[in-house]
Amino acid sequence: MTYRAPLADIAAALKSAALPAAIDEGLFGDLTMADVDAVLAEAGRFAAEVIAPLNRVGDHYGTPFKDGTVTTPPGWKEAYNGWRSGGWNGLAAPVEWGGQALPQVVNAACIEMWHGASIAFSDGPMLTIGAIDALQAHGSDALKRRYLPKLVSGEWTGTMQLTEPQAGSDVGALRTRAERAADGTFRLKGQKIFITYGEHDLTDNIIHFVLARLPDAPPGTRGISLFLVPKFLVNADGSLGARNDIRAHSVEHKLGIHGSPTCTMMLGDQDGAVGYLVGAENGGMAAMFTMMNQARLAVGLQGVGVAECATQQALAYARERRQGRAAGMPATQSAPIIAHPDVRRMLLSMRALTAAARAVCYATAIAIDRSERATEAAARQTAQERASLLTPTAKAFSTDVGIEVTSLGVQVHGGMGYIEETGAAQLYRDARIAAIYEGTNGIQAIDLVTRKLPLGGGATVAAHIKDLRTTVDALEASNNPAFGLAPARLAEAIDSLARATGWLLGRLDKDAEAALAGATPYLRLFGFATGGCLLARQALAAARDGDEAAPRAALARFFAENFAVQAGGLERTIIESAPSVLGADAALA
Repeated sequence: MTYRAPLADIAAALKSAALPAAIDEGLFGDLTMADVDAVLAEAGRFAAEVIAPLNRVGDHYGTPFKDGTVTTPPGWKEAYNGWRSGGWNGLAAPVEWGGQALPQVVNAACIEMWHGASIAFSDGPMLTIGAIDALQAHGSDALKRRYLPKLVSGEWTGTMQLTEPQAGSDVGALRTRAERAADGTFRLKGQKIFITYGEHDLTDNIIHFVLARLPDAPPGTRGISLFLVPKFLVNADGSLGARNDIRAHSVEHKLGIHGSPTCTMMLGDQDGAVGYLVGAENGGMAAMFTMMNQARLAVGLQGVGVAECATQQALAYARERRQGRAAGMPATQSAPIIAHPDVRRMLLSMRALTAAARAVCYATAIAIDRSERATEAAARQTAQERASLLTPTAKAFSTDVGIEVTSLGVQVHGGMGYIEETGAAQLYRDARIAAIYEGTNGIQAIDLVTRKLPLGGGATVAAHIKDLRTTVDALEASNNPAFGLAPARLAEAIDSLARATGWLLGRLDKDAEAALAGATPYLRLFGFATGGCLLARQALAAARDGDEAAPRAALARFFAENFAVQAGGLERTIIESAPSVLGADAALA
């Protein structure tokens, strides 16, 4: 199982995400596209040569746990030290804390490559990057000074601790308690589960971001606060002090990502874990969502990365594996399976879905960049709303794609795909979790329908749909026969998206249950329409700029004629299927 950084495909996605235009506007200082290319080339080399060879090692070795200590797989420490020394942890972090302040979209491309090489390895750094964002946005100056330099450098790592056994995704039901101490700190007691990299041996300190409830807090999510809880307390001079009252109780034995320690954490075996408030009391959800939204985009990029790796592996296998005869071939010969139409359909599906998911994630990242760096407040607000609209789809559509593509990768390999030695099965196992954590994909769909469609009174999604129509207009105006039926199919998909959007917006106040019943198919429709148009935009840009346009046009056409064409059925499911969902108790008896 090998991985090669898809630099040409990444460059095309960055171009269609308008990174060059943002650079020309001066949003990123003196950054040039040559700088970006150099960063991505080195990131791709590190991903392929250092991280990727460890992926199988991590899968076999796992994360042995003994006496409260996790041992990471062989080679993990050396790779992490190389990651740190390369400055990758602080790529998009503020310069004042030791970061490089590069665009989020460039960081997104790197995150995709890290995950393409090994999700299990990259899980930990991904959460540390989110912790940096949360602390930078909501932490006190004292906390920033003490913890941000070490987090940005990667000398320490961060975790996100939300989930509890009785609560699951219902964060408002958490029971972890935080008591005020006389010195202005807090003492936390409780249990957290499914904590990624909650314990490991890569760094000498781990900084936990923990949601807990104060004694006088109101019920539900309105009464949750966020606390920074270090594994080791930090002295005034920055040196490590006593061990805090937080520990890993066990590690989970999982379907995939075996090299990533997923821990059950215990706080307060003794007097309580010392914690420091991040943000305001009872304002923990707002602070945590800064970290979680970063993680949701990164998890979407996990889906893209693992799908890319599976596609590369399936293509290589299909070119080498010979079985059956192609049309006109002598009976004494056999053809590589890539010659068979059904195998070609699977391979094209893998490549097209991966490219569409990548485009959606990069579009989300550039919207985040503009929300942070645009010179005018109105432009920042518009970009923030666009990023908010796209984030649920970036997470859910892309992780669904990761599962679908890795499953197709097993199918392309045939029986050998079900054998662990080929590596195809590992990718499928590793991909499966991404649709569950950082908010299940069903929760993402609900968020899209109930919170994001109403943004600006529906103006944000209307502007997005208008933008998609502009792409289709340009596609039609090109009169390029290479696009086949893509202009018509994408136009139909956008029409379905517009009608489904209007129907949902009209139901939210009148019949919310009906809207919720259609949320998941709506997110998929949103992904197909958006991803299809973004692929078309890449093909148009390649033709305009003199790049090799034929592969981009072929991929955009395939996606439009094989995936966007499903939009009409999804629209009908959204609008018509609620009674069959809500009134089917007899079928579940």
